[in-house]
Amino acid sequence: MADAQTPPPIDLARDDGLEKFMLRGKRQIAQLLQDLIDNRCLISAHTGGGHAFMTAVLRLDEDRDRVILDASPDADSNRRALAADRLTCVTHLDHIRIQFVLTGLTSGQDDAHPALFAPMPGEMLRLQRREFFRLKVPLAHELSCLLRAEDLGRKPVQVSVRVIDIGAGGIAVMMAPDAAELVIGGKLPECRLTLPDGEPIELTLEVRNITRQTQRNGTELLRVGMRFAALPRNAEARIQRYIFNTERERNAKERGGL
Repeated sequence: MADAQTPPPIDLARDDGLEKFMLRGKRQIAQLLQDLIDNRCLISAHTGGGHAFMTAVLRLDEDRDRVILDASPDADSNRRALAADRLTCVTHLDHIRIQFVLTGLTSGQDDAHPALFAPMPGEMLRLQRREFFRLKVPLAHELSCLLRAEDLGRKPVQVSVRVIDIGAGGIAVMMAPDAAELVIGGKLPECRLTLPDGEPIELTLEVRNITRQTQRNGTELLRVGMRFAALPRNAEARIQRYIFNTERERNAKERGGL
């Protein structure tokens, strides 16, 4: 099962426009959860306080009306999940964002495998709005961005980070927690985004969200979502071209055309 990263949860209470994307039928919800299982989708499970861990839906227990998740290899993540009032789960399926909330979690074994159990969610978000599209960057592309920031001692530092997704409005990167001191709302000028098709793009980034994620091997990393605060001329066209070409190549491979 490949590693994956997903954005932080959307605050559904603050966006009335999302109502039309909500699924509430029991059959619809069960089918969508089964699609997540069949496609081996990794899920970012958010426990609150900026903490998240990677998991997956193992199976549905429809007789007992519950969903069974893979437990984290990190014991602290499991403890936070069990203690949380709600576990907000975010993933993508065919480039469509899926989000749902689980409550009342318990732990146990499923076929001798550590697992988390929860009642089936009462609703799920299936978000298809075009402006939320994010391209998950193929690992082979090794997209990177050089951040100019400050370290934990407030000294200037340059940090090269891996870009995990990119869209018309910004990027998300993964980095070590101690690599730099980042503040939500802070702007990072003179950063350099490297695409496969030419010279690096110098740009200003604004930090929009920071989530601590526990990887499946137990390592903790920060997922940092950043907005393009300032782009040079023609940079947006280059970014859009990269997204289009990558998506076209991916679709061709899925159809067996490459």
